[in-house]
Amino acid sequence: MAKMWAGRFKKETDRLVNEFNASVSVDSRLYREDIEGSMAHAAMLEKQGIIPPEDGKNIRAGLREILKDMEAGKISLTPELYEDIHMANEQLLTERIGDGGKRLHTARSRNDQVALDMRLYVRKEILEIRRLVLEFMEVLCEKAKDHLETVMPGYTHLQRAQPITFAHHLMAYGNMLKRDVRRLEDCLEGMDEMPLGCGALAGTTYPIDREFAAEELGFSGVTDNSLDGVSDRDYCMELCACLSILMVHLSRLSEEIILWCSWEFKFVELDDAFSTGSSIMPQKKNPDVCELIRGKSGRVFGDLQTLLVMMKGLPLAYNKDMQEDKEAVFDAVDTVKICLQVFSPMFATMTVLPENMKAAAKRGFLNATDCADYLTKKGVPFRDAYKISGTLVAMCIEKGETLDSLPLETYREVCPVFEKDVYEAVDLMACVRERKSLGGPAPEEVARQLEKLLKFLREKKEAQS
Repeated sequence: MAKMWAGRFKKETDRLVNEFNASVSVDSRLYREDIEGSMAHAAMLEKQGIIPPEDGKNIRAGLREILKDMEAGKISLTPELYEDIHMANEQLLTERIGDGGKRLHTARSRNDQVALDMRLYVRKEILEIRRLVLEFMEVLCEKAKDHLETVMPGYTHLQRAQPITFAHHLMAYGNMLKRDVRRLEDCLEGMDEMPLGCGALAGTTYPIDREFAAEELGFSGVTDNSLDGVSDRDYCMELCACLSILMVHLSRLSEEIILWCSWEFKFVELDDAFSTGSSIMPQKKNPDVCELIRGKSGRVFGDLQTLLVMMKGLPLAYNKDMQEDKEAVFDAVDTVKICLQVFSPMFATMTVLPENMKAAAKRGFLNATDCADYLTKKGVPFRDAYKISGTLVAMCIEKGETLDSLPLETYREVCPVFEKDVYEAVDLMACVRERKSLGGPAPEEVARQLEKLLKFLREKKEAQS
């Protein structure tokens, strides 16, 4: 493998060092970004009169042909032939157009070149992941529309707590995902600066036009300090932080679906196409997709940790440690994308079992708070009402009753304030409908939440088109 930097050295690089140092097996993924950046750089060099017009045109034409051949799978990018994607493209270009290809690297370094490639890649992937999150949010909203009045238990400490609706539960995740979208957009805005022109660390003596190159590549501006431009990867860390939070949300929902699929809950059933079986137990229908998403969240958290530890002790400017950023970012992006791609159709085809949800809500004394509120509204201090309601629950457990079925005489034995209208107060659907406070589970209030989220999705879709 010929070295572009071989002039300083009198001995060949050790074979193991070559293998250890080469990154083309990883950074070959950046071939398109590297070529796009190189074409913009060549156009700028030509515009500024730094290279002859003929060389500029030949460089761009040669790079277009290399891109075409790479996408057709005609070029093998192996460590035996190339050190990294930057050297690969330059060597291929020089082989095709001759000495003009050697002018491409004028006024730039691999340090600002790779910084540019990574920003182009991160920008592209943020847009794609955002699209997938919005797609899943649409699926979530469609499911919620059908279950505005599907009563289910709401939980704290995994204990049945108060009655809500399935739509209300889904809107909680819808709002989490909404914040995930905004985090991704904030990351995109923060990294929208072009580092090309920073050189190795101290810019260049050539009369370059960085703003021109930034405009060619669709950046809103350029990095303001050459040291910073080549030596930080905070946008990579920020992306992985955003993806880690997103995976927390997907993992939590996956955990709930795993519970809901069990015979102990049986609130939902996954479609056969998104379930697996057992090699020995014929009755099994396993939620493996959810379990894998729950497990893969740890990979993304690890990718973030890799970047944080890699960067925390590096002096300015570029250090070879930073070569390790790519595998972490690539892995986090790939993991999140496949999780979202499989989650949307799995969730869309999931069957909800409303009767089972309602039965579980009835068995959990979820209306105990409403019983206490009933007394409070009749003038009983809340702490007294709380104790009375708790006493009634204990009696129900002892007698095998529920608050719905407990005789009025028993109610009145505990507290004479109770009247027949207590049964309206403890009816589960009535309990849900009365929770009209902003953000609550009343159907009309959840419908408002749903419309707000749908409006958010419409605005994002319009902005993308």
